[in-house]
Amino acid sequence: MPGGVVHDLPADLRRALTANPKALATWGDITPLARNEWICWIESAKKAETRTRRIDWGCSDLQAGKRRPCCWPGCPHR
Repeated sequence: MPGGVVHDLPADLRRALTANPKALATWGDITPLARNEWICWIESAKKAETRTRRIDWGCSDLQAGKRRPCCWPGCPHR
């Protein structure tokens, strides 16, 4: 399963995507730069609860066909 441009796919996000076929299909269809944005948004969470919530929310958004995280200014690492 592909990661982003700068960020590797974390194991917890990989597990969540694998458990959600529709989210996984969108993940496979978006660009590496878009995947990078999702990964960076999730990894920027400071608390474990926030990270878990972002993974759940992200999978839900990907399942709905959204290609980028909402209201995210973008990955500062690229």
